[in-house]
Amino acid sequence: ISNFKRHSRGHFYFTLKDDHSQISAIMFASSAKNIVFRPEDGMSVLVEGSISVYETSGNYQIYCDSMTEDGLGNLHVAYEQLKKKLENEGLFDPAHKQKIPKFPKAIAVLTSPTGAAVRDVIHIINRRYPLAKVIVYPTLVQGEYAKDDIVSKLKQANKDQLVDVIILGRGGGSIEDLWPFNEEEVAYAIFQSKIPIISSVGHETDFTISDFVADLRAPTPSGGAEIAVPDQVELLSYIDQLLRQSKTRLQTILRQKQQRLSVVQHSYVFTDPMRITERSSRKLDLLSEKLERLKPTNRIMQSKQQVLALHQKLNAAIDKLYRQKETAFSLTINSLQMLNPLAIMAKGYSVAKKDQIVIKSISQVEVDDTIQIQINDGILHTIVTKKEKGE
Repeated sequence: ISNFKRHSRGHFYFTLKDDHSQISAIMFASSAKNIVFRPEDGMSVLVEGSISVYETSGNYQIYCDSMTEDGLGNLHVAYEQLKKKLENEGLFDPAHKQKIPKFPKAIAVLTSPTGAAVRDVIHIINRRYPLAKVIVYPTLVQGEYAKDDIVSKLKQANKDQLVDVIILGRGGGSIEDLWPFNEEEVAYAIFQSKIPIISSVGHETDFTISDFVADLRAPTPSGGAEIAVPDQVELLSYIDQLLRQSKTRLQTILRQKQQRLSVVQHSYVFTDPMRITERSSRKLDLLSEKLERLKPTNRIMQSKQQVLALHQKLNAAIDKLYRQKETAFSLTINSLQMLNPLAIMAKGYSVAKKDQIVIKSISQVEVDDTIQIQINDGILHTIVTKKEKGE
């Protein structure tokens, strides 16, 4: 195929060619709608139809009625294309896979209620882990309406919320028989399920889209049942092993405790208990002595003695300071006494003043001025009768 074009009305226009020749081709929408894969440039195909002349251009062209990829069936091509598309969308990503519970309380089985697969699954679950409840959702697993029924039952199981895990599958068959598990709607329903799903479709060599989208793939429905539940025989063996290990461990712990008890019984605590009393008595004496030293009355007496000593020291310091200040005061008085003008006057000296100003020169007074003469025991008011300047 080359120059492939899809018309808005659904018609296919393309060219078929090989290494030596080419011819135009057309497939009308009435036939194109039956193609389950997407034709692309470079794809090698096998077509069936009729050859005619296109009158407008006078060229031969093939009017195709059907088309398959050369060497492969339509379903296989559609399978590969859908697988690639869903992988690109991330539906196969391990990050989205849910964990299958180790000890499920209830398991939903979505398969045909009359086939051998459902009997095998129920038998294996009851044999391996009878504690788990099995709920069968009768489901169409083949035919035209199977995909819608599978999607419906997956949604119903999620809505009921009665189980911990879902087993989805059927027995072997051709690719046409298994095709409902390759449908895009089924893939999205599996991906959107909140309950973990085990896909167990066909035989071990069969791979469907459901296997890639599901949280876990089982090679067969029986294999799905074995994966979904633990084996009670193995569980009982494991429990028995745990019991033996626990018993051995308890015996070891008991021996260790007995040895420790024996050591304690032979210690001086039991052989000479008075040693504990003696040690405690000595410790009590030390504590009593320490308590006596720390007794509040003793500390109060010590504080009183310290206060008394400080008081005496303070008094002595005050007395010493007082004597120092007294001596300094006496010296200051004597100095002031020596400088006191009244003391000089007592020896016969006097001070003359005019208008309360001390007269130091005869130029300060005139004849007939009234002046005051201060002597030791009073003041004389006199009038100047004569001025006589001395040497």
